[in-house]
Amino acid sequence: MKKLFAVGVLAVALSSTAMAREAGHSLLQVQLSPSLTEAASGRLLVFAQPLEAAKTAAKDKPITKVDTDLLNVEATNIAAKDIVRIAPGETVEIDLDGITFPGPFSKLAPGSYVLQAVLDVGQPYTYGGRGDGDLVSKVVEIKLPLEDAKPVVLEEKQKPFDLWSLPAPMISDKLRADWADAKSSVERVDFTSNALSKFWGRPMKMRALVVLPPGYAGDAKRSYPTVWYTHGFGGDVEKLQSVAAQRYAAMRDGKAPKMIWVLLDQSSPSGPHEFVDSVNNGPYETAFVTELLPALEAKYRMDAKPNGRFLNGHSSGGWATLWLMVTQPKLFGGTWSTSPDPVDFHDFTGADLTNGENFYRKNDGTLRPLVRMTDKDGNDTVVASLRSFTLYEETLADHGGQMRAFEWVFSPRDSDGRPQQLFNRASGDVNPLVAAHWRANYDIARLVETRWPQLKKDLDGKVHVIVGTKDTFYLDGAVHRLDAVMQSLGAKADFRYLPGKNHFDLYKKGDDGSALLNDFAWEMYVIARPKEKRPS
Repeated sequence: MKKLFAVGVLAVALSSTAMAREAGHSLLQVQLSPSLTEAASGRLLVFAQPLEAAKTAAKDKPITKVDTDLLNVEATNIAAKDIVRIAPGETVEIDLDGITFPGPFSKLAPGSYVLQAVLDVGQPYTYGGRGDGDLVSKVVEIKLPLEDAKPVVLEEKQKPFDLWSLPAPMISDKLRADWADAKSSVERVDFTSNALSKFWGRPMKMRALVVLPPGYAGDAKRSYPTVWYTHGFGGDVEKLQSVAAQRYAAMRDGKAPKMIWVLLDQSSPSGPHEFVDSVNNGPYETAFVTELLPALEAKYRMDAKPNGRFLNGHSSGGWATLWLMVTQPKLFGGTWSTSPDPVDFHDFTGADLTNGENFYRKNDGTLRPLVRMTDKDGNDTVVASLRSFTLYEETLADHGGQMRAFEWVFSPRDSDGRPQQLFNRASGDVNPLVAAHWRANYDIARLVETRWPQLKKDLDGKVHVIVGTKDTFYLDGAVHRLDAVMQSLGAKADFRYLPGKNHFDLYKKGDDGSALLNDFAWEMYVIARPKEKRPS
């Protein structure tokens, strides 16, 4: 049976190749280097950019990488193909007019391009880019239309991500020094969750970094307020090291009060799990609230009471911490949630999920913008629409991207065991049943509005939401809606709209990229220690 299946797969592949040739498509040969010792599988991705544009971006330095840009997704042409198996020395062909974004390579202007191939072995590309064990070619120059190009050779195995190997200015000398100072006060958590392990049928870990304040070891009787922090899309426990270094240094230098920070990793193969009990991802909220949090409070000297537990997160982390605050109001003393993912589904990145609107297009037929860049004069340039961004993610993989991640968190399970899709990827038409399920169960504004009589006593005064008026992903729109809902209820809530700030510079004041977080820390601290004031 296995032999017949293999023959069938080969026949389909040969047939597809023949059809592509007959259609006049460009077929690029990609070889797995004979010097490698193991066969591989995964999603083969080919990236191409115009040579002159790549040279300009490289600023006269050698071009060592051709990749995507989240803030300019159409700047790189991508072709994709799933590879069941390729052995060292073997060659496969990829149709550059097959699965592509933003369009077939044959539609590109004739000329010189730089190209690089990647075999995405673990297929995490839509979440974090190239990962451990991915196979990468050198950057090569080609001419389009493609004529008799030499095979592109996958010859280098990607190493595990190491934050501190990134070059300056991506990592500053100060941050490296702060990490060296902080390391002895940062402990890694790899916690096996019984609830998640039961759901998945295998051991499942919850990961975090615990940042202990300076002087923690010197006073065995002192307890500390604790901040439960989680990251946005693309983050994980390794990347949280930079946050750990910043938090420790801020406490060391007196810019922030001495607290314990628990930096929670919410990454998963499907994207951020948002600390939600989901039929697709599993019971992450339950695992956190009933397992991880009490286990860490038992191990460390934390203020194990509501006015000593605080939440903070940005983007997907902003949504997750707001969700935990609203669903667990007795447990926490407040959340400081910044630039959260859509918190009112009347404005889900521009689309109203309550009235059957098309996900991609406005009522006048124009494309909904998703990503904007704002210049120094406050003028916006749209660099990606909801449609283009979604199709970009779908080319890279069918899981792990932001749109798929939302479905893994919010959607009912489909008959094939995967989440039901909110919208048709080709047309943008929304499935009204899926949209209704999303809104009934995970729309934070609706949850607050419908449960306010039960929530008021424990939630009033604990919600702090901060967003820039020029949020890169237009997330300020839904925040305004949630603000209006809470005002209509007479709720005590703190909504701040920072003029001109976008998704990425929200926390920055002057040269300090985390200044706003220090402000939040003091606001939390005076709740936990009302007799102590912030130094002037």
